[in-house]
Amino acid sequence: MTAAALRDDAVAALRRIAFLLERAQASGYRSEAFRAAASSVERTAPDRVVALAKAGALTDLPSVGARTAEVVSLVVRGKPVEYLERLEAEAAAGEAPEPAVAALRERLRGDLHAHSEASDGATPIQEMVLAALDLGHEYLAITDHSPRLTVANGLSAPRLRAQLEQVAALNRAVAPFTVLTGIECDILDDGALDQDPDLLDELDVVVASVHSKLRMDSRSMTERMVAAVRNPRTDVLGHCTGRRLTGRQRPQSEFDARRVFEECAEHGVAVEINCRPDRLDPPHDLLAVAVEVGCLFSIDTDAHAPGQLDWLTAGCERAAQHAIDPERVITTWPVERLRERSHR
Repeated sequence: MTAAALRDDAVAALRRIAFLLERAQASGYRSEAFRAAASSVERTAPDRVVALAKAGALTDLPSVGARTAEVVSLVVRGKPVEYLERLEAEAAAGEAPEPAVAALRERLRGDLHAHSEASDGATPIQEMVLAALDLGHEYLAITDHSPRLTVANGLSAPRLRAQLEQVAALNRAVAPFTVLTGIECDILDDGALDQDPDLLDELDVVVASVHSKLRMDSRSMTERMVAAVRNPRTDVLGHCTGRRLTGRQRPQSEFDARRVFEECAEHGVAVEINCRPDRLDPPHDLLAVAVEVGCLFSIDTDAHAPGQLDWLTAGCERAAQHAIDPERVITTWPVERLRERSHR
């Protein structure tokens, strides 16, 4: 095997380990260490990687520590990487999904809610796209946060415009895969969307979400959400209750779910079935209301790292429990159909 092939295999192993750690909700520090090492090894000439591996000096490379050096060394020597094998076994150990869940997962074509390092994600857009390609997606929307969410480094209008240029260049490289332009736009206190309206008109996907004043009284929160749903630029209502189930837990917001979801159904706004293990939003009782009133749905991961893009099955399980017709799930639609409905 050539030095270039050995180096590329080592990079792939490091990235796969990072992916599996992200998928398993391991410490971000661990996955970031493997991704940083992968980038460092990838930037290094193949012959030098092989020479350093043989000399036991891989830690001379930036961002390569003892654990990541061991992985590269094993790959270069043609030895099994036991750590990777163990992670693969753990990932495969879960129960096989029910037939209806598996069938829906098979029909999903992409994900309309994902973050990059431009806001509070862990990696560049390119890393997210590579993971989406590996998962068999046809498209991925990059929906970094809007400017008001400063804690998540939300994108100002100039930063978002620069990202649009980046996505356009990336699309030329990865076609026929499609990177959709988008934003997760804060719903402001009065229901307005937190970004220049003309700029929102240029995007493929606008996910509108509440991130502040989540304990607002029910009547005010209802009016706030209704105003956002009625905005013709809104495509998806993101994690509608804002609840957090693990870590720093947070109760769900209170609002008139039937009224909000009826507005979603009337205006063609998809209700997000958020797959994050710490969200699983909306709760089942609210999801039943959204089904009853005729809403469309978007099964999304809200991924902040590449491995989290593999959380879609959790949303499929929730959709299957409510017997949601796959045709009502817009992430089963081809990208051309998605773009036709955008900003109705």
